[in-house]
Amino acid sequence: MAGVSHSPGIVRFGPFRLDLRDGDLYKNGLTVKLQGQPLQVLVFVVKHPGEVVSREILREELWPEGTFIDFDQGLNTAINKIREALGDSADSPRFIETHARRGYRFIAPVTEEIREEPGAVVSRPGQTHFLIAGVVLVALLVLSGYFLRRHLAPRASPTGGKVMLAVLPFLNLSGDASQEYLSDGLTEEMITQLGSADPKRLGVIARTSAMKYKTTNEDVHQIGSELGVDYVLEGSVRREGDRVRISAQLIQVRDQTHLWAANYERDAHDTLALETVVANAIADQVEQTLSPPHSPALRVSAHPVNPEAYDLYLRGRFYWNQRTQPGFWKAIESFQQAVDKDPNYARAYAGLADCYILLGPNDIQHATQIYPLAKAAALKALQLDDALAEAHASLAFVTLLYDWDPPQAEREFRRAIELDPNYPTAHHWYAYDLVTMERSDEAVAEIRRALELDPLSPIINTDVGQILFLARRSDEAIVQCRKAIALDPQFLQAYWYLGLLYDQKGMYDQAFDAFLKAIPSPPDSPQGAAIRAAYRDSGINGYWKERIAMLERQSKVRYVSPYTFAVSYAVMGEKEKALEDLRQAYEERYPSMVFVKIEPVFDNLRSDSRYEELLHRIGLPR
Repeated sequence: MAGVSHSPGIVRFGPFRLDLRDGDLYKNGLTVKLQGQPLQVLVFVVKHPGEVVSREILREELWPEGTFIDFDQGLNTAINKIREALGDSADSPRFIETHARRGYRFIAPVTEEIREEPGAVVSRPGQTHFLIAGVVLVALLVLSGYFLRRHLAPRASPTGGKVMLAVLPFLNLSGDASQEYLSDGLTEEMITQLGSADPKRLGVIARTSAMKYKTTNEDVHQIGSELGVDYVLEGSVRREGDRVRISAQLIQVRDQTHLWAANYERDAHDTLALETVVANAIADQVEQTLSPPHSPALRVSAHPVNPEAYDLYLRGRFYWNQRTQPGFWKAIESFQQAVDKDPNYARAYAGLADCYILLGPNDIQHATQIYPLAKAAALKALQLDDALAEAHASLAFVTLLYDWDPPQAEREFRRAIELDPNYPTAHHWYAYDLVTMERSDEAVAEIRRALELDPLSPIINTDVGQILFLARRSDEAIVQCRKAIALDPQFLQAYWYLGLLYDQKGMYDQAFDAFLKAIPSPPDSPQGAAIRAAYRDSGINGYWKERIAMLERQSKVRYVSPYTFAVSYAVMGEKEKALEDLRQAYEERYPSMVFVKIEPVFDNLRSDSRYEELLHRIGLPR
């Protein structure tokens, strides 16, 4: 057999790293248990990638003389154990392909690690890429830049020709759970840096979607398919005393080729500085790989950030993304602590603004109490850093929901997207601005851009359904709400929109089933039992009456907006009560009033002159 011309040390294939000398196998930095004969078989076939290794050769090389009687059973068992360790399948193999009555072929691309300079490790293709070996050697001499830029000419993607990248959560290999913040912080910093590297050509998946893979067993191909990305960046962090070692590698999804890898060692005294320096170094390499020369420089923070404030900011965003009342309050506490630690931290002020913004439409706080706070926080963030996309998006949404000024909000949204086209929240909220101005096709396109950047976000998946509902594309909206529920069955808002959609279509049994699942209490709770009894006795109107009674009980202990009552009365056909509640919601400047013209549940009010007058007072064209 030809095999490899020398004995390599460490090779990579898919998410795996195999030390051919010591026999150690790792997946994403974690040890994979494989020993004895199965390990020897794996090492042998990996040394001969792309070639059919016959059963006779394996017997001669790996089975001691005199044991051939049990060879067939032993080899079959070894292959099965290898496939189990690699998560492979004989029917649809990604690593080891069976050739009946002949042998086995290792079919995954193999790259061999070679050390180019102290502290840095890069990857070059193995024998399966023999034809481009000369180009690869040149690439290695120039730190992979020239070759990789040619090799990675972007293919068409859903985001208008952008190359899409996911930064997977960096693994904490320190053996100390208290160091998790360091790996999470580096992941966040990498996403931020790469998101601003070349946003017109490089799209980076948002943190909320990427972090779903923190404890996953899925391989790069599966993750790439789920996120719709062309490349993934994965890495690990190991802290030992006062030193931190960070490893990173860039992988092409379609063939799981390792295109670039490097190790970095730094002093651990200032973790934020460490994260920023290493993130810049890695981002610079990735940018050179995925983008053409002379790309815009990476964005640098307007001022050094207090490390504790940075950690609190990350906590705040985590809680904010939960989209629950307890989550919002915890997020506010974290953001406030961040600005207390660092009064010049613009992103923390933007986080505060975003929390206050969402307290309004979620019936948590009266709009007139919290929207002035939201606007003040957004303006403070912009005062500190006028180039912060998050702050422009925050100010834009306040302008839409509280000032009821869609055109001015659009100017701020466009500025946010200009500054950071990879910020999903800007696209997400801009969709609501567009649908308010009855530019429905643009609104749907914008919310879908947000989904491309954050495909696993429960709220974005759900709000795609709401935007489609407001755009009068009900069948598409139903399909999307079902997708959102499949993604996160515990995200109650998706059930609510699905119930409204079914109700509008006269599919009352399906609507009731969705509404029942939308209540925070379990279906077998007293509240659930009352709703089921009401529906059993009086149909869908019974449900709506019981819902109003439930809201009235709740309003005695917490804020419930008149708008929320108006929706129920309008669906029931009680126009007088619906119009009165809408008038009161206008007086309270309830944020959702800006959508009253396009909201399908108010269709039966449109012929009433009081409804027309309400639109005029809000400032919406009639």
